[in-house]
Formats: sequence, C-alpha cells, structure tokens
Amino acid sequence: MAATGAGARRFAELRGPGAPLANARVTFLAAAPRGLGAHAPRAAAPPRCRLPAAAGARSAGRRGSTMALTLFDTDEYRPPVWKSYLYQLQQEAPHPRRITCTCEVENRPKYYGREFHGMISREETDQLLSVAEGSYLIRESQRQPGTYTLALRFGSQTRNFRLYYDGKHFVGEKRFESIHDLVTDGLITLYIETKAAEYIAKMTINPIYEHIGYTTLIREPAYKQHMAVLKETHDEKEATGQDGVSEKRLTSLVRRATLKENEQIPKYEKVHNFKVHTFRGPHWCEYCANFMWGLIAQGVKCADCGLNVHKQCSKMVPNDCKPDLKHVKKVYSCDLTTLVKAHITKRPMVVDMCIREIESRGLNSEGLYRVSGFSDLIEDVKMAFDRDGEKADISVNMYEDINIITGALKLYFRDLPIPLITYDAYPKFIESAKIMDPDEQLETLHEALRLLPPAHCETLRYLMAHLKRVTLHEKENLMSAENLGIVFGPTLMRSPELDPMAALNDIRYQRLVVELLIKNEDILF
Repeated sequence: MAATGAGARRFAELRGPGAPLANARVTFLAAAPRGLGAHAPRAAAPPRCRLPAAAGARSAGRRGSTMALTLFDTDEYRPPVWKSYLYQLQQEAPHPRRITCTCEVENRPKYYGREFHGMISREETDQLLSVAEGSYLIRESQRQPGTYTLALRFGSQTRNFRLYYDGKHFVGEKRFESIHDLVTDGLITLYIETKAAEYIAKMTINPIYEHIGYTTLIREPAYKQHMAVLKETHDEKEATGQDGVSEKRLTSLVRRATLKENEQIPKYEKVHNFKVHTFRGPHWCEYCANFMWGLIAQGVKCADCGLNVHKQCSKMVPNDCKPDLKHVKKVYSCDLTTLVKAHITKRPMVVDMCIREIESRGLNSEGLYRVSGFSDLIEDVKMAFDRDGEKADISVNMYEDINIITGALKLYFRDLPIPLITYDAYPKFIESAKIMDPDEQLETLHEALRLLPPAHCETLRYLMAHLKRVTLHEKENLMSAENLGIVFGPTLMRSPELDPMAALNDIRYQRLVVELLIKNEDILF
C-alpha cells in the first residue's frame, strides 16, 4: 500500500533526501495515544512506527486514528513508535487574534504595529481581549512608562508578559521576527503545558532510546557491506584508515542502530554536543518519541551525530554520541574524540599519517620538530586533511620537506579545541612535574594519565612512543627528550588559567611533563 498525502510527506522526512530504502514496506494501522479523551483532534495525526518487540507490546492496546509505519522486514531493526498526543494538542491550540487599535497612538514604537494601544489600563485590556481565546494586544505600562506588556487571552483570563525588543521580539529565551510568531508559539506552549503537564512530566519514562539508540548498541547488527578494520603492526608504525560505508539515513536513531560494532576499535565515551535548534516541519524527539512542539527552537540537536531531542530529554541521554561524518565537516579544530568516533579509528588520522610519513623518511633530519616548515605549505596540508581526510596526499612527491609534515602535526595539536592534555587533567600533570622524588613523580604522572579521556590517552601514548623513537636518532637529528619537551610542552598543554603570568610560569613545567612522558613511555603507558 503506497503512502499518500501527509503520510507520504512524513515518510519522506523520516527516510531523508535520496536515502535508499531496500526491502522496505509501508503499512498503516489504527492507533492513538492513551489519555486524549474529549480532546481528540480532527486533524490528521502523524505516522507511527513499530518498536522492537518489547516496546511494541506496551503500545499494542492504544486506540484512535494514528498511522503505523513498518520500515523493515528483518529482525535487525524496528523503527520507533512516534507518539502523536502532543502533535494533536498543537493542532488544537488557539490561533492568535490581533486586536487592532482604531485610533492613532502617539509615540508608538516603530517595531510595533496596530496591535499597540498605548497606555491603557488593565481593565480596558481585559474588555478588549474578552472577544476570543488567543486575542492579544500590546500596551505601555502605566506604572513604568517606556516598558511594554504583551497582553494575551488564554484560559478565559488575561495573561500579561513583559515584552522586549533587541532586533527581535521576546518575552523569554526564544526570539521572534514578529509579534504574531511570538504569540503563536506562546499559545501552543501554554496550551500543551496546561493540557498535558502530567504527560510531559513522565515523558522520559520508558524512552525509545533504550531500545533503539542505547541498548541496541550492545548487540549492533552487521553492516550490509564490508567495513575495513584498523590494523596495527607490532611496532605500531602502520595504521590503516577506514573506507566510507554507506548507511540508510532515515533518522539518526536508524543510523545508530545500524552501526556495526568493531571490537578492535575502543568504545570511547563521548557526550552529545547539543545546541538549540529550530526544526522545519513536524519533528519527534528521538529519546522519548514525543512530538517537539512550538514554532521555533522546539528542541536541541547534537551537532556531531544529529540526534534530535527535547531540551529536557537531553539531560537523560547517555554519553554515547556516535558522530556522523555529514555533521563533522573538518579534521583540524575538531574535538579529538568526535573525530575518531566519526571516522571509526583509534586515533586521529592526522596523527597516524604524519607520524608514519615522518618515520619513513625523516628520523635523521637535523632539528626534527624544532625547525619550522614553510607556513603556506603547512596550511596546504591542513586544507588537504580537512578536504580529503585519510585520502590526503602528504607523500614526498607532494611535500619534499619533512618539516612541513612535522609542522602540520604540531598545528593539529595546537588547533584542538580541547588540548591533548585536557584542561581537567592539566593541574595534576603540572603537580607531577613539581615533585622531586622520582617514584612519587611517576605515580602522580600515572594518576594524571587516568584523568584523560580514552581517545586523548591513546593518542598521547602513540605520540610519546613516536617521540621516544625520535630520541633514538639523537646523534643525527640532535633532538633529545629535553628538546622535544621544549617544542611539545606548549603544543600539547594549555593552562586553564586566564592569568597570563600564571600561564607563563607553567611553561617550564609543561616542558618537563613532556620530557618525563617521553623518557618513561614504556613504564607509564
């Protein structure tokens, strides 16, 4: 049976533009959320999708007029049930009705229209707004001239809100281009939060995320296509990249559920990078499966993996972000954990590829890492990684001077938004450098390493092993552990202190930290 009308549009939205949908079928079932009662709307409800068996059983007895959408015949994945109750309430919400002023008002602000009535009393306001739910006007405060109030009729009474303008209109966090949009969003929010206060309070109970986005990852199904896995030689000099893998991008949850687990790649924990987002068209929360109501800023979206959730639901989502390359646009200046999870590698490909290139032809180069390469060519390498990723060509045919490659590697670490030795771990590392007793110093340094995120620690381990190999060629390259500490101390560590004098005083300890890490690489890691 083919999807038509609103159902087809929603299906296209779920599927994503141009996304393939092999072995898919669409069916429609009658169902609706519990608790609608007398408020059941006449508007068409959004499609619903079947959950995995356990979750689907809980929703089997629901009544009403909601469509169900079954996307896959296999047992590997069952799309979530999108709950329509809040969507239906939004359809029922009162529509805004502007009460215009028939006379000319002096000193009317240029950013208000005929809805501005000047300095009128609350009693006059009540009388003007009594015509219908959703009626609104703007008045100037009699108690505080020069301040303005949005008066809105809702629930058979007048609600008053202090109104502000800074290029956009707002009464709270959301900012609107027009008063009409502000009132529309306000009426939707008031209506839903009044009618469904108890329902909203319980939205995070039994979330679909547990079935689709979280526990499913423990038993992640296999890809339909082969994925190359990272391989390392015993001396850790070679690391292969990952071939791109095509995915069915219906929603970020579907992508998560179809990610193959690779036991050779460590499971780095990563928090979601949620940002307030305005969704075009109807959207459902991918944590609780409820509709994301409102006109703008309906929820938050993870900038790295694309997960869409309510703001209140974002606090409940586990730290298991799986970045999607379509959201991770660059290599340099990208959070390290985000980058390795997006590319499914143990370490950033910049680190692996540059170190591999340096060790193949540069270990005997005098002043390795101390001598600077030509800055324009270093920027070329940076752009090549940002543009081509692991396919970037940094071979001797492209960059004969090895100092360009070492410069690109140092630039990568300098550009990290969170340094390789993170701000949280920084004080412990500095503390270790100040300790005089060698055994206690190493113990403190080991404790400091445990404070690093796994991806940072693995990258630091790999880099220190490389720098240790650089020191083995000290007679040729003149780079001792102390010299490398001078170069890499400020590169890998940045003081969280804003006081420039305090940061300046730490430089000698930063150098010593890197020197200790290089010399004791085999003990510490």
